[in-house]
Amino acid sequence: MVDREEGEEELPRDAKIVKSLLKSMGVKDYEPCVIHQFLELWYRYVVDVLTDAQLYSEHAGKSAIDCDDIKLAIQTKVNFSFSQPPPREVLLELARNRNKIPLPKSISGPGIPLPPEQDTLISPNYQLAIPKKQTAQAAEETEEEEEGTNPNPPQEQKTDLQQQTPQRLLEKMMRIIYSLGG
Repeated sequence: MVDREEGEEELPRDAKIVKSLLKSMGVKDYEPCVIHQFLELWYRYVVDVLTDAQLYSEHAGKSAIDCDDIKLAIQTKVNFSFSQPPPREVLLELARNRNKIPLPKSISGPGIPLPPEQDTLISPNYQLAIPKKQTAQAAEETEEEEEGTNPNPPQEQKTDLQQQTPQRLLEKMMRIIYSLGG
């Protein structure tokens, strides 16, 4: 933290102004980089305003920037940087229109009221088919079928596989996984 008067003579004029502004606002302790950050913000703002003022001056066909161009640039910057809330009357009208629609009736019951299950993201949207426990002999037959499968089956077998339902395929996969694990 900085609270020093020493070394002030080596500060540039703009830095002294920032330091006096901080002091006038009651800020006594601050990091030394705060002054540099305020200076950069200050310079960037001034450059933006003067650039806009120059554009307005050129658009008006003037040879130099005048006070009106700078005022317009500052006003434009304020309008785009800070948004004003809508008038109170507009907000009241919006509230009246919104409040005309009644809230849905609450079904009171024990605990926290929740929306209907179809409106939640936690309801299950799938089904699992858990295969029945296979005997050791059935598991061996499944392994033999898998080992004897041709990697390039004929067209009839391909269409047969495509016609199987996803649940049937899931059951087959579960049997294979079960046989490998157990």
